[in-house]
Amino acid sequence: MVDIAHQAAINPASAKDATPALVSLTAIEPGQWRALAQRTVEPNGYYLPAWELAVSATARGRIGASALSVCSGSSTRLIGLMPVVSLWQAWKIPLPALVSAHPYGTLCSPLIDRDASLEAATRLLQRASEAGAHALILRDVALDGAAMASLKQALGQTGLKPRVLGSYIRASLDATQDGDRLLHEALGTKKLKELRRQRHRLQEHGAISFDVARKPDEIKPVLETFLQLEASGWKGERGTALIQDAGDATFIRRAVPALAETAQCEIVTLRAGATPVAAGIVLRHQDRAFFFKLGIDERFAKYSPGVQLTLDLTRHLCVDPAIAGADSTASADHPMINPIWRGRFAIGDVLIPLRRNDPMVALIHATLIARNVARDTARRAVHLLRK
Repeated sequence: MVDIAHQAAINPASAKDATPALVSLTAIEPGQWRALAQRTVEPNGYYLPAWELAVSATARGRIGASALSVCSGSSTRLIGLMPVVSLWQAWKIPLPALVSAHPYGTLCSPLIDRDASLEAATRLLQRASEAGAHALILRDVALDGAAMASLKQALGQTGLKPRVLGSYIRASLDATQDGDRLLHEALGTKKLKELRRQRHRLQEHGAISFDVARKPDEIKPVLETFLQLEASGWKGERGTALIQDAGDATFIRRAVPALAETAQCEIVTLRAGATPVAAGIVLRHQDRAFFFKLGIDERFAKYSPGVQLTLDLTRHLCVDPAIAGADSTASADHPMINPIWRGRFAIGDVLIPLRRNDPMVALIHATLIARNVARDTARRAVHLLRK
């Protein structure tokens, strides 16, 4: 058996692939990137070029990602792409590892060509080794997804196995079902009756409408509405709303219209009369939707505007023949989305060793486990203080 580093020597990169192991994201030809995204084994709206390039350019704490990229050995076709940062950039840990770049949305599954998945996965790992990394850490990946399966297959050739650093279960939507029947099964008659009552009360402020903005010229003003709604709630109070940071505001104002150009983003808005009471940004990639963020007008909180919007969004996605499912991209046990979207899948952080019997990998693993323990302890302390 050989390790990933030796595999690189046995199967050297072709002359067409004779580029540095790590390159700037901006060095990836956008047309090639978009074409790979159409062929990828697993959708990830947050690694579409219009989104990730905007994140890496200005977003708070996410600037300056690089790319592990590989082309097919027989052509210049891009078959694998993984935006990454150093372990130091990610968590200020001075050890030789690369970490998947966090694209704001909580999904970092790499883009791997479905027609060359094993080749792409194997050579992405080789590229990481060539860049000097002893390990590759994937944050927020679907543990049972097709991208992870390709990487496991590539590792299996060298006798290596990934190590899960932590995981949780996330809500998702099966959009192939009838929306009303799905909502009834999820929430039950009593809860739906209460939500209808709240909706009737909200209607006293004006006729209720659910609007979907898709085209670039219509999505820009609606984006500003969303940003104001998000900043008006608890995110604004904590200083984490997008519009409160110049870099974040620049990123979202660049990314959303750019994705709208390719019909890969929409903003849904719930209004009472002329007043927007809730809005959400939804990305679309292949047959999957990604519920990025939600903003509500807190003055209408007693009518559950976020839930009301999500009910309409659920019906909207379920009648769209292009969408088979939706990722909530929400945290574990999210109190709003979990009762409504009853699909579940495992998401986690994974350490991929690039050399067998490498003591450096053991050190990286131990350091990350210790970091996770310290982080979880701090989160529990903050939660207790906020009670």
